[in-house]
Amino acid sequence: MSLWIKICGTTSLEDAHLACEAGANAIGFVFAASPRHVTPAEVAAITPHLPAHVEKIGVFVDSPLHAIYSAVRTSGLTGVQLHFEAGPEISARLHELLGPALRILRVVHYGPEAAHAVSFIDQDPHVDAILVDSRTGTAVGGTGTAFDWEEARVSVFQSQHGRKRIAAGGLNPENVAEAVARLQPWGVDVVSGVEAEPGRKDRYKLMEFVRNARGHLAETQTLQSAIRE
Repeated sequence: MSLWIKICGTTSLEDAHLACEAGANAIGFVFAASPRHVTPAEVAAITPHLPAHVEKIGVFVDSPLHAIYSAVRTSGLTGVQLHFEAGPEISARLHELLGPALRILRVVHYGPEAAHAVSFIDQDPHVDAILVDSRTGTAVGGTGTAFDWEEARVSVFQSQHGRKRIAAGGLNPENVAEAVARLQPWGVDVVSGVEAEPGRKDRYKLMEFVRNARGHLAETQTLQSAIRE
């Protein structure tokens, strides 16, 4: 199965079209405080012009249920990415309100407690995938900082018995092939690594990111063999 790729932090129709042209499976829109922040009305002006097969995912940080529901309905989203601690009741309620087809991603920031958090979320039947991201003291996403892939491979990515795993945090065209080879995730997510500046994508970086993430199969297989040895 082809690697699932999400281009996040999208703020314009032009950049959304670039991501689709590059071959992204999903476009991400940030509704939290961020240089890439967008409003439901702004996203509603973008999503009708995107291909039906491309997922439109809203990113929410500590948002109340009613705000998520309203943004999904207004913006024409097909999925949500949740950056906060919550029990399985929130994902169950979202499916109840918005239908079982809604893609639900839960975010875990890599660190000492990541394996425990992932194990807990793996038990939630309403979660489609767990996005493993980096975190800094001032940002919960789009940090441009990678976590320790070797540690994460063993503690988080090898035990994919529950939800799918998505790698994020510090990915860019130069390192994504290595990240895919080491972590073997179901998908990858990128923000700052394909930007010309915060909130504006770079065409060349976008194309290279997708090509390198899915391509260079011989190199990827060689690196995977070296890692196993």
